[in-house]
Amino acid sequence: MNNLSKSVVKLRKSKIKKIIDKKLKIFKDFKKKNKEEWFSELCFCILTANSKAKTAISVQKELTASGFYRYCLSDIRGVIKNNKHRFYNNKARYIVEARKHLDIKDKIRKLVREKGVLGAREWLVKNVKGIGYKEASHFLRNTGYSNVAILDRHILDLMYENRIIREMPKSLSRKKYLEIENNFLQLASKLGVSPAELDLYMWYMRTGLVLK
Repeated sequence: MNNLSKSVVKLRKSKIKKIIDKKLKIFKDFKKKNKEEWFSELCFCILTANSKAKTAISVQKELTASGFYRYCLSDIRGVIKNNKHRFYNNKARYIVEARKHLDIKDKIRKLVREKGVLGAREWLVKNVKGIGYKEASHFLRNTGYSNVAILDRHILDLMYENRIIREMPKSLSRKKYLEIENNFLQLASKLGVSPAELDLYMWYMRTGLVLK
């Protein structure tokens, strides 16, 4: 058992498990939320690309669910900029463009039924500007689908340090993402946890935080 696996086993016996279990329940219960909250979460994931999760959370809290689909481009841009997000011009534009997906809740649930979670992820990557495989996986995890990997730099670093992957990828093509995700899913299976749970433990190991 590598050091990463040992650390996860240890954390699952600590007080942090209750915090992570609570977070996982929030993700699971998200399916009951309304379409505005789903769209807000999509916008949050657009904001996480090339930025800190804390920054995206701050923007989401300030704009609120209604702000993402009601505010004009310049107002959204201003809120993003005031929260010190580097890419406020592009992010504001992506959010406004994403309004054609205000029915994202119904769309994703239908896609999951017809094509599975991976099919829904492919649709997100192809149809929502500013969303890549990491962000699409993040969105699906946060809305209650636990069997995908969110391969951000914290997760990749830990996987590399523990020799789960041979090298740090310079970029993540679709092929490379799926390859590394398969390694992540295998690790989760060996530890007897969901990919969503493993992600939270690994993120906590790297940052000392349990966010979303």
